[in-house]
Amino acid sequence: MTRRERREMTRAALLEAAERLWAEHGVHGASLDDVASAAGLTKGAVYSNFAGKTDLLLALLEYCTRERIGTRTCAELHDTSRPPAERFERAGLAYRRRLEGGRARLTALLLAEFWLFGMRDYAAGWRIADWYAECRDDLARDLPDSGGVSPHDRATLAVALDAGLSLQHLLDPDRVPAELYGTAMRLILGDD
Repeated sequence: MTRRERREMTRAALLEAAERLWAEHGVHGASLDDVASAAGLTKGAVYSNFAGKTDLLLALLEYCTRERIGTRTCAELHDTSRPPAERFERAGLAYRRRLEGGRARLTALLLAEFWLFGMRDYAAGWRIADWYAECRDDLARDLPDSGGVSPHDRATLAVALDAGLSLQHLLDPDRVPAELYGTAMRLILGDD
């Protein structure tokens, strides 16, 4: 195994340990020593891969969101080869599938922890806000003006809906069905 491969494995082990511990105990409830220990590594391994807790947190945010949060749902919304009604219905189904497993609960806990950390740590907060801005910009890029509401404002509402609906659904799936996502996105994003 090359040095680069070992470093990538170490980094992945630290990210997985941080993900698990921070979802269970919160960012402030698990130290870098705890993360290193859970990964079977030393604290030195943490600092050879990350500048500190904030850097590890932001790397985990990037990893989690890139790998799991919203990619399938967003793809359904952007699939202009389908009629709008079908796109929104498929987006609602993809959203429901995304929220079905235990992974969704873990992701929701982590997003809440990221938000809380960002609210308490000014520098981290700006970097997390930048991540949200990228999400909004990505969605707004393909939206036309509609009803006097700019594409950026509609994308902001869509991202807020995505987060808020998932939090409500995970606590109360019977009264907050995940399929509402497709209906709500149709109302926010319009039928083209």
